Parts: sequence; structure tokens; C-alpha cells
Amino acid sequence: MPTRLFSFIGGDTGLWRVSEMDVISGEPLPATKRLEIASGSEIPSDPHAAWVLRGITSNERYAVHEERSELVAKQQGLGRPEATCAALIPIRKNVAWWALTQNERQSVFEAQSRHAKIGLQYFPDLARRLHHCRDLSESEPFDFLTWFEYAPAHEAAFNKLLAALRATEEWKYVEREVDIRLVREETNPSLQRTAI
Repeated sequence: MPTRLFSFIGGDTGLWRVSEMDVISGEPLPATKRLEIASGSEIPSDPHAAWVLRGITSNERYAVHEERSELVAKQQGLGRPEATCAALIPIRKNVAWWALTQNERQSVFEAQSRHAKIGLQYFPDLARRLHHCRDLSESEPFDFLTWFEYAPAHEAAFNKLLAALRATEEWKYVEREVDIRLVREETNPSLQRTAI
């Protein structure tokens, strides 16, 4: 059975070189040079790690059946050779969001913000995997970690996707967001532990 737990480790090792870290809202993360991604409960030891963010994959919680089917049909897998660019976007939503009922959050996500419909316009050029942090603990620094991979030619499309999502009603509930851009770079193989 494949693991659902992933750790994103900002430090001096990893397949991904950090090219930019922009604070969209809230507190920044400490600067780091590289990103390592580990799966499973064992987190690689990096004494120079600036931070470790953890999340688990789960079911699509807000997508309706038709949207989910279309997402599955259109989205490509991670790890494509041409997808040498990536983004890790950790997000924390505010107390008002979590005070809403599931149905109210569904309405904001689907009817008001049209989150899935916006995202569908950019697949299959982009690949993504969503990680839930609150399922591990409410003390995690973020609620969600979204991992995107794409070819350099699709960076403009990725930026349009982010702009469209950040303009929605849903983003009024975001209190912390960091946009971490990365480039896949081969380094000394002895430094590589895990790659997606």
C-alpha cells in the first residue's frame, strides 16, 4: 500500500533547488537552498534543515463527482521528465473558515469560488498533489500543502492559475501562504534520498 504521509524538508539537500520564496500573506518560512521530499513515517535527518512540513494525502473533500472524474481523467502524474519546475504552496486558513460547517465550506469552494473549475482549465499541463496537515495535528503550521510540477513552458499558465484562485472568495479565509518555487536539479547522488 503506498504511503500517504509526506515530509517536505527545507535544508541543504534534495533534488529540488529553491529558486524563490515569496510570502503571500502571514509569516514567512526561514530561507533555504534546497527541498527534499520524503514519504513514510521516517523523516531523513538533516541537521541543517530550516523547516519540515508534513501532510497526508486524502480524498478530494470539496470536489463534486463530475469534477473529481474530470480531474482524474485530465491530470497527469508527478515525476514527468519534462516537469523540471515545481511549486510548494503551504496555506493556513483562518478561524472563520474552520468555524463554517462542511456544507458552508463546500459552498464557498464550489459555488462562490469555483475552485475545481478554475483548476481544470490548467490540466494536463500541471500536475498536483494536495496534502492535508490538520489531519495530523491542529498544531501543524499549515492546513494544506499543495505540490505542483510543470514544464518551464507552462510557468505563465501556472501563474495565471494562482492569480485566479487568489482572487476568489475562498482566499479571503487564507491567513498564511508562502509560494516556494523550485527547479529540479541533479546534485551529488550521495545527497539524494527521495525523489518524486
